[in-house]
Order: sequence, then structure tokens, then C-alpha cells
Amino acid sequence: MHTIAVMALEQVIPFDLSTPMEVFARVRLPDGRCPYRVRVCGPAAQVPAAGFVITAPWGLEELADADTIVVPGRAEGAPPPGKEVLRALRAAAARGARIASICVGAFDLALTGLLDGSAATTHWVAAPDLARRFPEVEVRPDVLYVDNGQLLTSAGASAGLDLCLHMIRRDFGSAVAADAARLAVTPLEREGGQAQFIVHPRPPVPQGSVLEPVLAWMEEHLGEELTLGRLARHSGMSGRTFSRRFREQTGTTPLQWLLRARVRRAQYLLENTDHTIDRVADQAGFGSPTAFRERFKKVAGTTPQSYRAAFRSSERV
Repeated sequence: MHTIAVMALEQVIPFDLSTPMEVFARVRLPDGRCPYRVRVCGPAAQVPAAGFVITAPWGLEELADADTIVVPGRAEGAPPPGKEVLRALRAAAARGARIASICVGAFDLALTGLLDGSAATTHWVAAPDLARRFPEVEVRPDVLYVDNGQLLTSAGASAGLDLCLHMIRRDFGSAVAADAARLAVTPLEREGGQAQFIVHPRPPVPQGSVLEPVLAWMEEHLGEELTLGRLARHSGMSGRTFSRRFREQTGTTPLQWLLRARVRRAQYLLENTDHTIDRVADQAGFGSPTAFRERFKKVAGTTPQSYRAAFRSSERV
């Protein structure tokens, strides 16, 4: 079983603390098993938060056995974490534990020195201060989260939920993560400033929009040649009107929407089938395997082969 240790430090932000507790505790594998054990850990048994006191049933010694450690954000003006907290985090990192911060928890994580030389993010309001205080950290204020493999950081509030879903997907695949997203009543995929390794069975479309039927039709015909003229004819509009309304209602062009949908389809096929890369390229609607590889790497940030190796769906505990 995968142990999640959620840090409870003085003036912890309740939302940041409760997000990983709720999300990971509710995860279920296809056979009904719970793959995560969630523990709230802190240097003291009683932790003052905003307006109330939190009980931390486990101490810092539990970090020595945790597979993943989550560092939530803390309120402005909170005292710096004690030396024993920083030592425990460094020791956990040294033995290979995964460590993730939520929102301004990146400041406490940065104090360990573990983020030096790496990219990281935090709430956009706090990003300039993070960059000023920790010049060795490459601060990226325009993304939902940054995954460096062992170390992960997220932006504020709901971006912590995005990060938790991302970690679930890394651990147990897209189907399990999708179930967790449904329980949380949130989309598994959100657009962000970074390429996210998250797949959705069908790309999100504007609900109730006049373009919803044609967007669903595009998704169903990704493997075919879909020109602007064909899309406009299917929508019953002129090419110019279709392009204008498409951008108004989706925020992007028909071509860009189509390319991203095809990459999503390819991600699903790479995770859930044994099809060759060439066949995946054809089924996703790319003109050639070369074009597919180039587009996939641009959007997903890695090659199709590497993506399959990292995110192939499996049942693991």
C-alpha cells in the first residue's frame, strides 16, 4: 500500500491540507481496493490553523516510511518550519520519497534546498516573492503544476487538486484517476500553461453551445481528414463564420482543437492498447508517424514511446 504523509505545520491552510486527504483517501482500484494510506503528520500533536486547531495523529518519524509527502501551504506570517521538519524532508528525499507542495507550500519545500536548480511553481500572487527569496529555483508562475519526477509543486487552491489527480494517474493509470476526478466532481483535464500528462475519454466541449454537436462529431471522426471546409459544411456555416464562432466559444482555432484532441486520443491508445506507434498515429488521425511523433512531443513534452513506458495503465498496489 502506498503511504501518503500530509504535513500539518503551524498555520496550515485548511483547504490545502484537506485536498490530498480527501482525494487520496477516496481512490479505489477496479477491484474495490484502496491503494493509499493517508496520514496527517506534524512536529506537534496540536496544530493551530485558521480559526481552529488540527490534530496530527502521527509525528515526523512517519515521514521515514512515507512513499509520498505532501507539503500544504501555510498562512502569511506563519513561522518558518523548524530544523527538524527540514531535516525530515531532506532525509525523505535522499531515500527516494516523492515530495509535493501545494500552493505556497513551495516556500517550505524550497527552504530545504531540494528545489535548487529545478523548476517550480506556486500561487501566481506569491511567485515573485518565491523567485526573489530563492534565486536558485526556476519559478514558473504561469502553470498549474510542475512535475520534476521526485519533486512536484502546484499553484494555488484547485491546482492542488489537479496535482493530486496527476499523481494518482502516475501511480495507477488514467481510469483510476478519472474515477477519482468524478468523485471530486472535477474535470480530469484542465487547460494550463504546461503540457499535462492527462487524458480524457472525450475532450471537453462547451456544454449547450451551438458548436457542441460539431465538436462531438469531430471527436468521433478524428481518424479522418477534417478540413476547415468539411467542418464548416457539417456545421451549416460558412468557413469564415465557423472559424469566428469556433474561436469565440472554444478560445482556440479548429486546427489547434483538432490537434489537441488527436493527441488525447493517442494518449488513450498508448495507455490502453498494444498497437504500434504507426497504428496509433493512423487511428488518432495524424497524416504520418513522423508528424505524429513531432506533434505528440510538442504537446505532451515527451515521445510516444516514453509516454507509453511511463503511463501504461496497470493495476499496482
